[in-house]
Amino acid sequence: MANALGSRREEHLAGTHVALIRGINVGHAKRVAMADLRAIVSELGYGNPRTLLNSGNVLFDAPEKDDCAAKIEAALLARLGVSARVLTLTAAELAEAVASNPLVERSDDPTRLLVAALRRPFDRKALTALAKERWEPEAFALGRHVAYLWCAQGILHSRLLPAFGRLLSDGTTTRNWATILKLHAMLGA
Repeated sequence: MANALGSRREEHLAGTHVALIRGINVGHAKRVAMADLRAIVSELGYGNPRTLLNSGNVLFDAPEKDDCAAKIEAALLARLGVSARVLTLTAAELAEAVASNPLVERSDDPTRLLVAALRRPFDRKALTALAKERWEPEAFALGRHVAYLWCAQGILHSRLLPAFGRLLSDGTTTRNWATILKLHAMLGA
C-alpha cells in the first residue's frame, strides 16, 4: 500500500512545474495580479495553479514535455500586454536544487542567498568562468538546473550579481532561498 501511494505521489510531482516570472510587480512596472496569473495558467489547460507571494511564482500541473514557459510568456503578452521572461523548473528539478545547494551552510541570511533558474543548457556552460573566480566574501556555485549566489553584504552591494546578470541578461531570474524553500514546501503539500 505504501509503495502504491508513493508511486502516485511521484507521478503527481513528475507533472508539477514551478514557473518563475522575471521582473513583474517590481515597482509600478509590469503589474500582474496573481489571480490573473492563475487564470492564465488555468486557461492554458494546466491544472491546480497556485501562486506564492506577489512576485510571479506559480505552481501548476502540466505534461512533462510541454513548453510551459513559452506558452505562459505568450499568454501574458496576449492577455495582459505584459512582456516577461518565464522560466520553469519541474518539481524534481526544484527538489534537486534544494537538496544540492552547496552554499546553504555558508549563508546566514536566506534573503542574501539567491537561486537562479537557468533557461537553456548552454547558460550553465557560460557561467563556468564565474565559478572559477574568487568572490569572497561572496560565493558562486552551479547546480544542474540552477546557479547559487551568496551575496554576503546584500544584493545592492554585490559584485557577483551584476557580473552574473551581464552574462545571462534576461535568460534567468532569481529567487531568494526563503522563497525557494516556500515553493518546495508547497510542492510537498
